[in-house]
Amino acid sequence: MALQSPDSDIIATLAKDPIMAVIIDRGQPLTSSWSEDLYFELLSSIVSQQLSVKAAATIFKRFTELYPDTYPHPHLVLESADEKLRSAGLSFQKIGYVRNVAAFAQGGNLEHAVIDAMEDEALIQHLSQIKGVGRWTVEMLLMFALERPDVMPVDDLGIQNAMKRHYGLEESGKALKARMLEIAENWRPYRTIASKYLWQSLNNTPK
Repeated sequence: MALQSPDSDIIATLAKDPIMAVIIDRGQPLTSSWSEDLYFELLSSIVSQQLSVKAAATIFKRFTELYPDTYPHPHLVLESADEKLRSAGLSFQKIGYVRNVAAFAQGGNLEHAVIDAMEDEALIQHLSQIKGVGRWTVEMLLMFALERPDVMPVDDLGIQNAMKRHYGLEESGKALKARMLEIAENWRPYRTIASKYLWQSLNNTPK
């Protein structure tokens, strides 16, 4: 399902929440970020962890340029010496994580047919097996690369801040997440799209 320019039925569903209706009305059209190559997107996510957008883009570009056709095929990553990967700017920890993703992919676990057949929660559990890949990372992949329509990333600070601002939430911790989920029930089955408008309202998308 392409999520750019949501159709009138989606907007009508979300607009039943009057606060969300205002957010959407003030927002810009959503653009597609769909990608069939989850392996590549996972590598990008790993490299981007705890870095600014600019620094992450620079290091990932250097990383991909280590390989023919700027594509880090799993077997090539696994064959790469630490020194080669360090030369791109990867920390030793991220080198380990990148290799974990490559090994997982080489085992056939990231094939599009395998991924496409999994429900959201099953896919979160599947990919979280990879050391270095947590729930938030997988939720971002679900929302952006796979464009699954009904993901609600309650752990995301941007979503938390947007909902605090727009819905006047004063809770924190588990109580905040419970309230967020309660409010987001009104957005089913399009919580991804609502979340993208919330990010946009802060001018703070995670991509």
